[in-house]
Amino acid sequence: MATQTFVLQVGVAVLVVVAGLAGAWVQAQRAGDIEAIARTTAVAETVAATPAVIAAVQQPTPTTTLQPYAERVRVESGTDFVVIMSPDAIRFTHPDPSQIGKTFIGHTAEALAGGTVVEDYTGTLGPSLRVVKPILDNGRVVALVAVGIRKSAVGEQVRAQLPGILLAGLVVALLSGLGMALVARRIRRQTHGLGEEQLREMYEYYDAVLHAVTEGLIITDLDGRLRLANDEAKRLLDLPADAVGRRVSELGLAAPLAAALTDDEAHEDELHVTAARVLVLNRGPATWEGRLLGHVATLRDRTDLEELTGELDSARGLAEALRSQAHESANRLHTIVSLIELGHADRALDFATEELAVSQVLTDRVVGSVEEPALTALLLGKAAEAHERGIAFDIAPGAHWPPDVAPTRDVVTIVGNLIDNALDAVAEVGDPSARRVSFDAHVEERPTTGQVPDGPAAAGPSPQRYAVLDVSDTGPGLPPGAVEDAFRRGWSTKEAGGAGRRGIGLALVAQTVERLGGQLSVSGPPGARFTVRLPVVPAPTAVAQPAPAQPGQPSQLGQLGQPSQPSQPTGATS
Repeated sequence: MATQTFVLQVGVAVLVVVAGLAGAWVQAQRAGDIEAIARTTAVAETVAATPAVIAAVQQPTPTTTLQPYAERVRVESGTDFVVIMSPDAIRFTHPDPSQIGKTFIGHTAEALAGGTVVEDYTGTLGPSLRVVKPILDNGRVVALVAVGIRKSAVGEQVRAQLPGILLAGLVVALLSGLGMALVARRIRRQTHGLGEEQLREMYEYYDAVLHAVTEGLIITDLDGRLRLANDEAKRLLDLPADAVGRRVSELGLAAPLAAALTDDEAHEDELHVTAARVLVLNRGPATWEGRLLGHVATLRDRTDLEELTGELDSARGLAEALRSQAHESANRLHTIVSLIELGHADRALDFATEELAVSQVLTDRVVGSVEEPALTALLLGKAAEAHERGIAFDIAPGAHWPPDVAPTRDVVTIVGNLIDNALDAVAEVGDPSARRVSFDAHVEERPTTGQVPDGPAAAGPSPQRYAVLDVSDTGPGLPPGAVEDAFRRGWSTKEAGGAGRRGIGLALVAQTVERLGGQLSVSGPPGARFTVRLPVVPAPTAVAQPAPAQPGQPSQLGQLGQPSQPSQPTGATS
């Protein structure tokens, strides 16, 4: 490519130099003509104004006096002829004495009228540039004078300048060639010696790979500007169309993610929770021959995987609960059989009916409160798990969760993660009798400010029905200042679990609530209380606004699921 560029530039330079020389030649000829006309005009005016010439042309034999004078003027002025003639163009003088007395060859009408004749004409001496002026005596034309220079003489003067013009052109060509050689060398260095075809193929293949790869790929420079983002990265981060070239801090990313993409640290399998996704970030330096160019980061979407893993954990929990119940049922059955064998049939009946009554009360309460079968099964499973772990699991009397408020998968994600979070929190309580988790669900109406998009605000508040989920525990609560991290980054107070899933539960809850257009709030200590409000019938022109926090009441996380810092440390460990 550098060679092609050099050859092309040399061709252009040669063309420019040739054109310049031709222009210089034409300009020199034109300048020679102008100079010749100016010189002949000055000589003609001088001769026409000489008193001796005016007097001589009116004598009977003017040639005797004027011929020597005209020849002397011709030689001294460097012209080729000085011809003095009568008004009817009969020559009095001429460089060739044989032409004296003959008629002047050329135009004289304008000079006879008192003007000046300037022309390129062929006379007895060949093609020449000539000037004809009138000789006046008291305003009357008494004679004419013609002064001229042959065109061949003008050409000789121009040709005398040709070596200088050619030398200048050669110097320009050499300097241009040197500059072009330096440019070609720089291009060769910048392209690493690759040819045009190689560069084209490299661009096409690399661009195709970047668009086809299933992981998000981001490259940033040393100033923290985004230099490359493939299609998957733009989708995962919801980047604007003009993101490339802008600073990462200006792209509207979450602060922890933006910091991870611009710092100088290496990041390996780091989890980041955005408003809509759970992402795994890997980032390292990008170097070329030991020189740091920037940093390259890859992003993988783990949102679906985390949700499916949560559902799998719920299913495992349910299976474990069923195993525990089967084990307890076997123990109770053995006890009943043993009591009967020992002759205590009445006590065996009382024992059996008491256990059945307790289980039936819990089942009846859950089934009567929740119309969603999957949520019913989840609550029964969590109740069994809590019983096995020695934790009291309460469902509030009168609890009610209506059907079709949200997709079953989303409801299971919210309730399962909140209850798991609460069970883990109270498991750390030293007093077993103080380990308690409570669940409540009901429907409420809250006023919201109606506003038509791109229009004025509505005249007054409009009611909005919400299905409310409430999960509380008697655990230690979140450390001071930890609410924001717990919901934004999958932060956890526990050691990392399998597959690095610790700290994802609450983030998934906040993300799911945001996607459903709901609200999430947290209050405490003592303990922790998570409240989720999901719109039963989303208002088409209203945006739900959180209620003002009262002392001792939950601090609202808002419509977008972003937590606001309460005045006291709140929440349970995630």
